[in-house]
Amino acid sequence: MKRGLVYINARGQTFITLGLNNEPIRGESGLCCVVDSLISEANLADIDSLVLPGCMDISCLQQEQEIFDFIRAIHDKEGIIASISSSPYLLAKAGILANKQYTVGLPLDGIRQLGIFDLRHYSDELFVQDGHIITARGRAFIQFGINLGKALNLNFNANWYEK
Repeated sequence: MKRGLVYINARGQTFITLGLNNEPIRGESGLCCVVDSLISEANLADIDSLVLPGCMDISCLQQEQEIFDFIRAIHDKEGIIASISSSPYLLAKAGILANKQYTVGLPLDGIRQLGIFDLRHYSDELFVQDGHIITARGRAFIQFGINLGKALNLNFNANWYEK
């Protein structure tokens, strides 16, 4: 099984991919990524933000406690956490969506069936930011990227993404 995460350190503009193991990760589009480091080797003091991409079958990660612990550690230090498509499932499983507005790229019936989402805080919007947590559905990837860049105080031209 191939899995991975991405972390961004905006201050130093360092981008690194993290994984549970060193196996290459093949994305939905077929592109392959080799992780830079393992989650277990990551130095939390160096991490100020976390980007969680979605995947076709997020359920393959439901027993990976190391991921949930890592997400909670970033949340506890109030790092920016940006999660798109199905990956807000990981935030819910880590317990950091409590009392936070969020969205997720899963069907509402599937969200209910999972039993870990607090539907009182669910939003049908394509993009939601509540404090340092950013969530978006996959088709809102441009808005997601622009708002992530703003949250990280990056210098970029947001108009570059216009149609």
